[in-house]
Amino acid sequence: MTEKMNTPLNIDLHIHSTVSDGTDSPLEILSSVRSSGIQLFSLTDHDTSKGCKIIRDNLSEGDPQFITGVEFSCRDYKGKYHILGYGYDLDAEPINRLFSLGHSYRLNKLDGRIEELKAKYGFTFPEEEIKKLHELDNPGKPHLGNLMVKYGYAESKDEAIEKYLNSIHVQSEYFNPEEVIKAILESNGIPILAHPFFGDGSERVTEEKMKPRCERLVGYGLKGLEAFYSQFNENHIKHMLCLAECFGLYVTAGSDYHGRNKKIPLGKNNMDGLKEPPAGMQRFLKDVNYILQA
Repeated sequence: MTEKMNTPLNIDLHIHSTVSDGTDSPLEILSSVRSSGIQLFSLTDHDTSKGCKIIRDNLSEGDPQFITGVEFSCRDYKGKYHILGYGYDLDAEPINRLFSLGHSYRLNKLDGRIEELKAKYGFTFPEEEIKKLHELDNPGKPHLGNLMVKYGYAESKDEAIEKYLNSIHVQSEYFNPEEVIKAILESNGIPILAHPFFGDGSERVTEEKMKPRCERLVGYGLKGLEAFYSQFNENHIKHMLCLAECFGLYVTAGSDYHGRNKKIPLGKNNMDGLKEPPAGMQRFLKDVNYILQA
């Protein structure tokens, strides 16, 4: 067989489900991927592999190819980052240790937000409702926002988040990017910098700061950049591809789909018009064992 890269430009390697902060269950994601024409996908819920296990156990012959994924929120003295991990061993101890630690961080932040809502606005919730939040895989602002709507403190989840939750400040616990990259590598995975120009999703990183940021993370073992992203413009993509070539990094693409929690369609990766993927993406696809077709 001649190895001609009939690569899927219709790929989505950045998707969130109800296991973290999306509104579609892992099985609903799988169903949507099947019907969308996406050929390669990954579920990248925050700090957990539970959704990946559900999808893995429900794949059928002929389904789009799936690779394990996760997204970690990181911070160090230089800034904030989201690090994606792909193709890791689901049973590996290093990454599962981070999953447990990340869950404890989220519960601590949830409790802090509940306390601040009470102190600042007088909002209170029954203990059984708080217990239900603690039983979630990955409770965050959307879950607490929905609870505020249920008890009449806000008209909508968006109002709850924008008017109240975004106005309170709770001490957050973060992973260090070096420890995350190390754990992904030790779990036979591939660490990728998510939406590099957006940092933790809320900031805007300048081009001047991007190269030293990437250089530092590459020093920790970072292997690639999410160069194609639903919210990137042409200049963002061009700059990411240049940096990937400069450092010899993989290139990935993703939508950051969250269902109804974000107005981003599944599969939107801004690769429209590409006749073939860049070399960094071709290397990535080969190394995650994407099936080459003649």
